[in-house]
Amino acid sequence: MLKVYGDARSGNCYKVKLMLHLLGQPYEWVAMDILKGETQSETFLAKNPNGKIPVLELDDGSCLWESNAILHFLAEGSEFLPSEPRLHTQVLQWQFFEQYSHEPYVAVARFIQLYQGLPEARREEYLACHERGYKALRVMEQQLQRTPYLVGEQYSIADIALYAYTHVADQGGFDLADYPAIRAWLARVASHPRHVGMLD
Repeated sequence: MLKVYGDARSGNCYKVKLMLHLLGQPYEWVAMDILKGETQSETFLAKNPNGKIPVLELDDGSCLWESNAILHFLAEGSEFLPSEPRLHTQVLQWQFFEQYSHEPYVAVARFIQLYQGLPEARREEYLACHERGYKALRVMEQQLQRTPYLVGEQYSIADIALYAYTHVADQGGFDLADYPAIRAWLARVASHPRHVGMLD
């Protein structure tokens, strides 16, 4: 049985949960509380020396970490990871975009607001996250005006990677009213028959 070490409210952890449900793959969820420092324990650091979630523990006890790498591992050979080299590279392109241009701003703003209650000491950082986060959303909007999914016609792990924090962007103060293509895409992703919500 696969084990997922994660926080149910974390978008990065949700990516793995959603992928497993889409594949119909059974797993055990091991809840971790990052605010209590559980990811810094000696036991957990033996699984991921970087002290972050999610971690996927395989049947043989070995562990994988970094959410997008886990997505690749799970999706290999499935409909969610195209094998054609150009499309496969576009999936990687969007996953790198998520980690460098989207998650550091959309997810961090959400963390400051949802987890920390928007402390005054981080308000300037929060506003900076909005400026850069909206830039990332505009990039997504342009693509989704042209294609139903981020990599053409096919739902892929590129969509899972970016759906995770985009669908809860309002929890970080982002307003998607001016992003109709993103909103239609969010509904499209959520309509998959094996879709599971973040807190389901």
